Amino acid sequence: MAHEVVERVQSLAPRLRAAAEETERLGKLSDESVKVVREAGVMRMLQPPEHGGYAAHPRDFAEAVMEVAANCGSTGWVCGVGGVHPWEMALCDHRLQREVWEADPDTWIASPYMPSGVAVPVEGGYALNGRWQFSSGTDHCDWIFLGAMVGDESGTPVKPPRSLHVVLPRRDYTIVEDSWDVVGLCGTGSKDIIVENAFVPGYRTVDAAEVAEGEVAAARAGRTEPLYRLPFWTMFPLGITAAVIGITEGVLAAHLDHQRERILATTGERVTRDAHMLYAVSEAAAEIAASRTQLLDGISRLYAKAEAGQPISFEDRSTVRRNQVRCAWRAVAAADEIFDRSGGNALRRDNAMQRLWRDAHAGLHHAIHVTGGIYQSNALSAMNAEVPPALRTLI
Repeated sequence: MAHEVVERVQSLAPRLRAAAEETERLGKLSDESVKVVREAGVMRMLQPPEHGGYAAHPRDFAEAVMEVAANCGSTGWVCGVGGVHPWEMALCDHRLQREVWEADPDTWIASPYMPSGVAVPVEGGYALNGRWQFSSGTDHCDWIFLGAMVGDESGTPVKPPRSLHVVLPRRDYTIVEDSWDVVGLCGTGSKDIIVENAFVPGYRTVDAAEVAEGEVAAARAGRTEPLYRLPFWTMFPLGITAAVIGITEGVLAAHLDHQRERILATTGERVTRDAHMLYAVSEAAAEIAASRTQLLDGISRLYAKAEAGQPISFEDRSTVRRNQVRCAWRAVAAADEIFDRSGGNALRRDNAMQRLWRDAHAGLHHAIHVTGGIYQSNALSAMNAEVPPALRTLI
């Protein structure tokens, strides 16, 4: 049975589709898109129950993101990224959780995690400076996670390097308004963030290495639920790849809707009589379905291990990451096969297909979809060979 949030997204889908064009035009989520996401409860799926969340199985979260993305790629992307932040917030100091959610459980949190800033230790916490790119959905968020390297008094990162995730309220950072002008995922509003000498109390930070391991951060936060004992580099990529797969499902749905009445200029017959096109599109649809199944299978396997109290090894994480990356590329390749058989009218701005197609390709440009290191590390791990530290990044 589908999770109640997934069912609500399905019922609200027409409103998402209707708002998608405005979202792209604005360069950020439209008010209607935000309203639908809030009504459905997507952002609260991984939020702890004591703060108004569902603490849902991450598989259910991925399915909700896919449903949103199939109707509006940008909104699905923001859900896939922002929907994981409540999961990490559950691993933070309980004082911080109350600050974020006590007044409003629907408070949204932005990121990015790239350590583009330097946090210098000062009395009671850190002084933070830096500039970050790609803060998806940031206009609608009141708090933000930022990646930062710990620095010395001169602002130089210390050696060996130590990375933090630091959390700031909206008053402590600046959104650069004109910093998001792109050809795909236009409506995500993934703008730059600037922080100038902001004080970050120690309790508003979490060690990135502890979160990456899952169990360590969960134990420190007193979390015993399987959901919160999963590794960060399993959870964060899940939402992003779910968005990409959902977008390709939207390409397929838009194609099928468009093709029902299409007449081929070459033969004068309906496209439904073109066996070659039907074969190719059906094959591509199977590839998208396989991508969905494999992504959901991977997170379900790791969740089952956490639920059973079994350790999640580096090889486990690496295999799930390998498959997750491949899912995204396979699904987008299939979307290409579909789009290329949709005729010239698919290129028109008033056809949702072209927007979804652009969004799908934009989604592949995220760092978590880079194949090289992930594939190499997984092959080495499968052979019980040593995996160099550089190849362990983002796993």
